[in-house]
Amino acid sequence: MTGPETSPQGGSPIEWDSDGAPRSRRFGDIYFSREDGLAESRAVFLDGCGLPEAWIGRSSFVVGELGFGTGLNIAALLELWRRARAPGQRLHVFSVEAFPISSEEARRALAAFPEIAEAADVLTGAWPSPARGFHRIDLPWGATLDLAVMGAGEALAEWDGRADAWFLDGFAPAVNPQMWRDEVLALVAARSRPGARAATFTVAGQVRRGLQAAGFEVAKRPGHGRKRERLEAVLAGGPAPPAASPRVAIIGGGVAGAALARAFAALGVRPTLIEAKGLGAGASGNPAALVMPRLDAGGGDMAKLHAQAFARAVDLYRREIPDAVIAQGALQLEAAERDARRFDVIAQSDLFAPDTLQRLTPAEASARLGEASDVGGLWLSEALVVEPAGATQIWSADAELVQGDVAEIAAATAGWRLLDGQGREIAVADVVCVAAGPAAADLTGLPLRPVRGQVTWAETGERPAPAAWGGDLAPTRTGLVFGATHDRDDAGADVRRGDQARNLATLAVRRPALAARLEGATLRDRASVRAAGPRQAPLAGEVPGRTGVLVLAGLGGRGFTLAPLLAEHLAARALGAPSPLPARLAAHIDPGHFADSRKGAGSAPGRRRHPGNEP
Repeated sequence: MTGPETSPQGGSPIEWDSDGAPRSRRFGDIYFSREDGLAESRAVFLDGCGLPEAWIGRSSFVVGELGFGTGLNIAALLELWRRARAPGQRLHVFSVEAFPISSEEARRALAAFPEIAEAADVLTGAWPSPARGFHRIDLPWGATLDLAVMGAGEALAEWDGRADAWFLDGFAPAVNPQMWRDEVLALVAARSRPGARAATFTVAGQVRRGLQAAGFEVAKRPGHGRKRERLEAVLAGGPAPPAASPRVAIIGGGVAGAALARAFAALGVRPTLIEAKGLGAGASGNPAALVMPRLDAGGGDMAKLHAQAFARAVDLYRREIPDAVIAQGALQLEAAERDARRFDVIAQSDLFAPDTLQRLTPAEASARLGEASDVGGLWLSEALVVEPAGATQIWSADAELVQGDVAEIAAATAGWRLLDGQGREIAVADVVCVAAGPAAADLTGLPLRPVRGQVTWAETGERPAPAAWGGDLAPTRTGLVFGATHDRDDAGADVRRGDQARNLATLAVRRPALAARLEGATLRDRASVRAAGPRQAPLAGEVPGRTGVLVLAGLGGRGFTLAPLLAEHLAARALGAPSPLPARLAAHIDPGHFADSRKGAGSAPGRRRHPGNEP
């Protein structure tokens, strides 16, 4: 159960009655009855929405919930899904909670119901942080949970999914009227598929009238236990017949392409991944990559996007490919005078999990670095250093790999033909995802600019703490890597001796002792070209005027942070599944906003002028 549109001022929202039942501090109402809470959840919500019969014969099923609370309804749903689903079926749950409790509190609450212990353990083991925003949680048995930590009205306005069933489980209208406003119930209807069913414990006239005004047919049903009545509601219409899985092709074998392969596979579609030079041949082929968010004290859309992408990336790397993780924790050092005040604000941001951003004095930063620092910084305890090859290879394994150099995306009678420079057909697909770095500019006509970067690394026994300050420093499997240079509108991938000197000079700004120790050491360099989007924004969405052609590009130097979440957004858009990205953030990076601003393209969209599919 969830509260109104504003967040609490602090402290846990839950307390415990003398009999052990969980109660809301804010509303003075219980989350559920300790004696028959599970039975009531099953009767009101599972039976009230016609489950499991409603999902029979469906390849996927979407459940929406207002009032995540202790997770009881979702644990009960998961237990039923585990037992009753057909092989290959997928369940997507969207839930809302303005005042989240901790995983420990949820475990205590759900321990009262041992018959759903397996599902409860799974749910509480993947419990999201209380950071404001959307959180995607992967669950077993083909299930996914998106939890929106915010008020119900805001969450529903931001969600782009369509539910087949709704659990309306806010605290009673008498104590929580915000949850049951007509505007909220209208959004429930707008986020429903035809024939969707909704269920709730309350029969208050306000709720009945609101659901009816939103287009639901409402009926009272016998209640559970001491409650005489409950409500069931049905939206007119019925589910559409399932569509055939589309043929999906991904252009580019870097982290963006690999993340797309993973995202499509998670939705039950095996894509074709086309790469000219080999996995990670471009900018995703460095010996290590820092997974850190762009930090913005303003807390605007880009700050929210980077915070959510960072949390999702960290979760996926640690859980799915832990062997690719080289180190955890990184230091963002002050690089300009304004950073001190900026970092003070960011350290208090509610976009990150509590205690994961620690403000450091110069002395504390020195201790982290292992040498004296005259500036402070932020310690990001969740930041990672990952081995790029491990990530791209494992996630690309979900795709059919095809070697080819796509030069043109040409319209076909049905779908799109991918052609090489001689006009030979490489593949035919209904959906094409362009994740080709700088080459995406000519394949899509979008305003992407090349940015050349050269990194330097050494085989050494030193294992420096990961740090960023305008340059990056990270440990590798066998030493350390630092850099990179950042040269806009330079598409050269040649190694330049002068850039090694630039990297050493940048390293010496914040790690002078380390830079001195590397003088005379055997150093190696690697240059590659990334793509930068307009106004430092990535591009993720459908290419304007080209139905079925999507792009994931413009990730700059944060590909390993941004790609996992944005790939899931793109795959969801392509297949009609709920996106993990709030609508406002999705609109901020939609290519349609930037399609007319490209300068100096020199060619029509769909044909590439220069070789190489860059990740």
